[in-house]
Amino acid sequence: MFTGIVSELGRVAASDETPTGRRIVIEAKQTRDGLEIGDSVAVNGACLTATELRPDGFAVEAVQETLDRTNLGALAAGDAVDLERPVPVGGRLDGHIVQGHVDGVGTVEWVRPEGDARRMRVTLPEGLARYVVEKGSITMDGVSLTVTAADAAGFEVALIPHTLDVTVLGIRAPGDAVNLEVDVLAKYVERLLESHA
Repeated sequence: MFTGIVSELGRVAASDETPTGRRIVIEAKQTRDGLEIGDSVAVNGACLTATELRPDGFAVEAVQETLDRTNLGALAAGDAVDLERPVPVGGRLDGHIVQGHVDGVGTVEWVRPEGDARRMRVTLPEGLARYVVEKGSITMDGVSLTVTAADAAGFEVALIPHTLDVTVLGIRAPGDAVNLEVDVLAKYVERLLESHA
């Protein structure tokens, strides 16, 4: 389980095709510290497994299913990525409950400055609008955010200067693809209601 609080902005060293998907090598000294092969790491919000350790980072494998449902297939050497290690049992839950299971890819519609902060609107893929509510939580490229406005086509978030400085959201522009994970509690409530209908 993750919290959507990015711990480090990593850098892609390589992203190469494999017979089953892509092998992505990431430079990230802080995330690498204490990491072991087989450990989980959220990369732009997608939970992946460390398959190789390097002095300055690690490698992960993304299968085709992951590439089809996320923006990870478009990563190239030099790209920045949001990284988060799982929250330990008893650890602080500073964001919200995040599984690292990307529900779909949205598209940045616009970005508007608001002083030192920014407001961003993202279009939603089909089927996700029912899980997105104003003042609810959403994860975007691994970042836990509060929805400031929502409609059937998309939603808005407000990004504080700190978030812009330490996550990939600071470089996102109109037309960019962003990984989205809706609040898992909304999905469970929907399922429970369906089973009693």
